[in-house]
Amino acid sequence: MKSKKTNFGLWALAWPIFIELLLQSLLGTVDTIMVSRISDNAVAVVGLSGQLFNALMTLFVTISGGAGILIAQKLGAKRGEDARSIATMGVTICAVIGLGISILLYTQPRALAGMLHVSDELLPLWETYVSLFGGGIVLTSLIAALSTAIRNTGNTKAPMVIGIAMNLIHIGMNYVLIFGLFGFPEWGLFGVTVSGNVSRLIAVVLLFYIFMNSFERKIRFADFWIFKPKLLREILNIGWPLGINMCGWVFSQLTIYAFISILGAKELAARTYMNSMESFCFMLGYAIAIALQIQVAHLYGAGKNEEAYRGAFRGLGIGLALVMVNASVLFFAGSSLLGMFTKDPEIVAIGTSLLALNLLLQPGKVMNMTLNNSLNAVGDTRFTMIVGIVSMSIVATGGSYLLGIHAGWGLIGIYCSMIADEWVRGVIVLRRWMGKKYLFRSRTGSEVDAASKSRETSLSV
Repeated sequence: MKSKKTNFGLWALAWPIFIELLLQSLLGTVDTIMVSRISDNAVAVVGLSGQLFNALMTLFVTISGGAGILIAQKLGAKRGEDARSIATMGVTICAVIGLGISILLYTQPRALAGMLHVSDELLPLWETYVSLFGGGIVLTSLIAALSTAIRNTGNTKAPMVIGIAMNLIHIGMNYVLIFGLFGFPEWGLFGVTVSGNVSRLIAVVLLFYIFMNSFERKIRFADFWIFKPKLLREILNIGWPLGINMCGWVFSQLTIYAFISILGAKELAARTYMNSMESFCFMLGYAIAIALQIQVAHLYGAGKNEEAYRGAFRGLGIGLALVMVNASVLFFAGSSLLGMFTKDPEIVAIGTSLLALNLLLQPGKVMNMTLNNSLNAVGDTRFTMIVGIVSMSIVATGGSYLLGIHAGWGLIGIYCSMIADEWVRGVIVLRRWMGKKYLFRSRTGSEVDAASKSRETSLSV
């Protein structure tokens, strides 16, 4: 067997994730600008369909998320073979689920448009994008499963490099296929679907190669047919609340987007542009949150509970500081940045009105990301699920309708509801983590024995 040396220090895990997210956001912004050259309607379709894709993706996030946490825990407890088996089962199940979603999106775009109240002017673009780009979502499911498994072995650099390559290929092909350069036809939004599917396929091939060599014993193709019921139950026990929680969040966002679509295409385009800009605010905080989940799960598996407890607060402090700096920069430069996306003065005015509220939104979001991830890392996924579902349903979605639609506040009212939701959940999960209820719960004898054997492993921060 080969020895796999990995570093589970917070910064060692976080910086590749940050670089990947940064370049994804930059390239995503370029992508949005390119799509905006087709039309603002095309941007609205991409934004709304993205929410639909996220909603359906929760079905395989249930598996990949639960598997990822367990991989880090098992490696921390020196149970590498269990981690390897969990990884292969996770990839196989995600592939099957992703294939089913792809078939749904490819065959039923018009029915889905009716459910989301897509206007007649957007329908032709919607059918093209949802059926063709959405039809390749099986590739997204494989990317999620493979990247999550690789990251939770402590190797965050490989997904970073492959993610950057995928996005560069996507942007390059967009440039050629949208505008019809170098003898290619001018395909518009159809060109975006082609470049998206080709770039995702290349990423899957590269990630698969890395994945096969990520554990002490190399993974063989035959291993993907092996299922161990006990380990599968562990994946589902952690994973199903993660899936429901994310499903609740995505459906909340999808419903909110439906409310925005009622307000009009300009509001929908403005929200899509703001999403691209806001991603720059929290990306470093999000990278810290992802890295923190991996580190806390590894520490917890090793039985180092006090280190895990302190590490969560350290990650929270770092994330808050970074996000507030970024949000302040966006506040002062946001109106100019919006002009890069669209020349429509009404859309620019709508987006500018939201910049001050973003200063309140981002710190609550960071608190949620870091402490939710810490609770999930130790297996407390049912608590985060309950808190998330209740708050997102009542505060975020219900508040968005009452303030944004019923009271007539428009996007301002919707943003106020989103801010309230983030802070309510943030305060609740903070109190849960401070109570240490789940972190120091009683564990089975086998878990204690495995953890005690790994106490000599030191983690750098």
